[in-house]
Amino acid sequence: MGGKSKLLWLIRKLSPSRYSRFIDVFGGSGTVTLSRPIQPGCMEVYNDFNSDLTNLFCCVKNRTMALLLELGFLPLNTRDDFNVLYKFFSKEEFTDDYLKEELELTERYLEFPDAETIQRMMLERAPRGDVRRAADFFKLIRYSFSGGAKSFAGKSCDIRRFFYLIWECSRRLADVVIENKDCVEIVHQYDRPDAFLYFDPPYYDAEDCYAAVFPKEDHQRLHDALLECKGYVMVSYNYCPFIVELYKEFYIFYTTRPNSMSQKAGSEYEEIVITNYDPRLHDSARHWQLNLFNLSAADEEEGKYTLIHEPTRELRQKMEE
Repeated sequence: MGGKSKLLWLIRKLSPSRYSRFIDVFGGSGTVTLSRPIQPGCMEVYNDFNSDLTNLFCCVKNRTMALLLELGFLPLNTRDDFNVLYKFFSKEEFTDDYLKEELELTERYLEFPDAETIQRMMLERAPRGDVRRAADFFKLIRYSFSGGAKSFAGKSCDIRRFFYLIWECSRRLADVVIENKDCVEIVHQYDRPDAFLYFDPPYYDAEDCYAAVFPKEDHQRLHDALLECKGYVMVSYNYCPFIVELYKEFYIFYTTRPNSMSQKAGSEYEEIVITNYDPRLHDSARHWQLNLFNLSAADEEEGKYTLIHEPTRELRQKMEE
C-alpha cells in the first residue's frame, strides 16, 4: 500500500526543476530518496516516524559491514581477497567472539587501572543491538507479503540475493541526513524558499495497512502545516473525496496504477499528486534507479494523468529564475 515505484514517473514529471534541498518527509522504503540522481550542492534528508526503518537506514549507511555480518552475508568463502577484508573489518566492528578474546588479553597483559580503562572503552563500542534490530527488520520485510511486514509471503527468499543492494544503498546514503521525527516537526526544521518537500503520508482511510498510527486529525494537521510552507510542496495520496476537498488550495493531479495488493487481474488503484505550485511551469527531467526493498525499481512506463483541481491562486509562487 502506497509503494512509490509505480508512481516515480509522475513524481519526476511534476517535480520542480531547481531547488537546493530535498526533504523526503515520509521516507518509508526510501524509493523516492534512493532513486533521485545525486545533485551537487543539494542537501538531502530522509525522514520517517518508524524508528525501525530509520534504524535500518542508519545501519546501512554507517555500519554496513556489521549489518552484512549480522545478516549472514559474511564471510564469502569464494573470494579470498574479500575474506581478508572481512577479517579486518570484523575486528573494527568488535564481533562478540573477538570482543571476548580482546577483553581476556587486556586483563592478562595490562595492569589496573589501565586494563579497566581499555575494557570500558571496548564495551562502550561493543553493543550491536541496533545492528541486530536492523537485520531482523530487513529480514522481516524481505520475507513478508508485499513487504508489509505483517504476513509471511509463503515462498522461499534467499536473503543473500540482496547483498549488492545494501552496498549500493550505503554509497547512495553517504551524504543523506537521516531523521526520525514527526512530519510537522521536520517541516518546521527544514522548510526554506529553496526547498523541495515531498510527502507520502499514510493513505486516508487505509491507515491499518501501515505500521504508524495516522488518524484523521493528523491528515488535517499536516495540511495546515503545508499551507504555511515557503518551499515547493508535493504530496501523494490515494484518491478520495475527503483529501480532494481538504487540499482545495493546492493543484491536484489524478492518475491510476496497477494495484499490487489485489488478486484480481487488471485491478487499478486511484492516486493523486498534490502540489502548492503549478508543475506546468517547471521543466523537470529526472532519472530514477535504486530501491533497497524492490529489485524492479526501473521507471514504469509513463502513464496518463489529469489536472482535476486548480486553486484560485497559487500558494507557492514560482521562484525567481
